[in-house]
Amino acid sequence: MLLGCASLVLYHAGAGARSADDIRWFIKLALVQSAFYLLASLIIVRSRSSRATLLITIIFAILFRLSIVFSPPYLSDDIYRYIWDGRVQAAGINPYRYIPAAPELAHLRDDAIYPHINRRDYAHTIYPPVAQIVFLLTTRISESVTWMKLTMVFFEAVAVWAIAQLLLSFGLARERILLYAWHPLVIWEFAGSGHADAIAIAFIALAFLAWRRNAHLGAGAALACAALTKLFPLVLFPALLKQGRARVIVSFVATIVLAYLAYLSVGPIAALGSLPVYSSEQGLVTGKQYYLLNVARKLFGANLPPFVYICFGMLVMAAIAFRVLLRKPRPDDKLEAPAALATGTTVLFAPHFSWYFTWLVPFLCFTPSLWMFYLTTASLLLYATWLGDSPDDMLVLNSLIYLPTLLIALIGFLWRRRRNSSS
Repeated sequence: MLLGCASLVLYHAGAGARSADDIRWFIKLALVQSAFYLLASLIIVRSRSSRATLLITIIFAILFRLSIVFSPPYLSDDIYRYIWDGRVQAAGINPYRYIPAAPELAHLRDDAIYPHINRRDYAHTIYPPVAQIVFLLTTRISESVTWMKLTMVFFEAVAVWAIAQLLLSFGLARERILLYAWHPLVIWEFAGSGHADAIAIAFIALAFLAWRRNAHLGAGAALACAALTKLFPLVLFPALLKQGRARVIVSFVATIVLAYLAYLSVGPIAALGSLPVYSSEQGLVTGKQYYLLNVARKLFGANLPPFVYICFGMLVMAAIAFRVLLRKPRPDDKLEAPAALATGTTVLFAPHFSWYFTWLVPFLCFTPSLWMFYLTTASLLLYATWLGDSPDDMLVLNSLIYLPTLLIALIGFLWRRRRNSSS
């Protein structure tokens, strides 16, 4: 209760941040919240199951979000593109057809949303069909930032319910939902910035809940919906192929095909939106976004081509996927396979934005580990890119995130190995 109250005060304080000048104290505030969150998580993991504790967990999770959901977005302006895409679709126009600055959309511009859209002068929307459907439905209620953020909080509620059901299916206490619901990263990214990753997380949780209940058609469809919101959940597909393989594959492919049918009037390539532009702009093609590649370039020469790294990363992910497929299911395997796939993808390929780490947080509820706590909370340091994102800046920031994560994981591995050998 005390940790919840202290965190709530900090959320109220953080909601007052407005400019780049505020980012330093905001990061400090978020890291203090992370310390409170870690203490609360340790208490929950070690305590007995209690309905009162679950109720307190849910109440504070709601209060945390309510304290910031009505504030203007501070950490990102992506939400304005969501609203714009919904508005464009409501006008009967394919959102992948025109950039926001196109003269054909001049009649849709206003002073509240349009001026805040990033890349409006050159980039088509990047968001896949399921995200677009959510944007359309939300804006038919209200074309406002607050309502879009409330939509993302609604999807968080769906995710919380699904995670709680999954915890019960594994024989774990539902109170562990705190490890997701109190995490500062997801609160700031979804109630604060309204990022669409909340939709993907909800569908990921629903996919594995359906999988646990042997509803293979539902599992494939739900994971497809997650991938049709953010592309990264595609890598979780091998984790669903341990049983009901044919049904999972059929429903997964069918869902993707059906979702894209409504948007193919612009052609299959154009329906990918600005993904190629974004990949180039964010350094996913040149390699400047990849921490391990930048470390290798520092050690072995600046001319190390990104193609080599991408091939290396794909081989690593392929190895993890094959291990997942070949490994026999164990009763005590609590979503370890999808957690490994998600973590590997994030570490190897994620751009340097904090919200790309949010989909790792639900896995903490099932396999809590100190290195994962550190990785997901230290990603809050990436807000410092407001102050500069030069290659040297990013090398320092990413080193503060990944090197301690590796060290903590290594110490934990050696400690467990020593304990097992002595027992």
